[in-house]
Amino acid sequence: MAVVTGELIRAMNYVEDMTTTLRRICIYIPNMSTEERKRLAESLRAAGAAINAAVADLEKVEK
Repeated sequence: MAVVTGELIRAMNYVEDMTTTLRRICIYIPNMSTEERKRLAESLRAAGAAINAAVADLEKVEK
């Protein structure tokens, strides 16, 4: 079995925190105005780009 470091556990906990936060945000979406939805979408797009970059880094194969 692979050894799991404390750093990996902390990072995975951060991901779970982000997922929980997104679930909480989604609860409020139906009550948001059009402008609020637009601003939140812009913010999420920026976060999505950062997440995609992190996933790409993780998936790079060492040569």
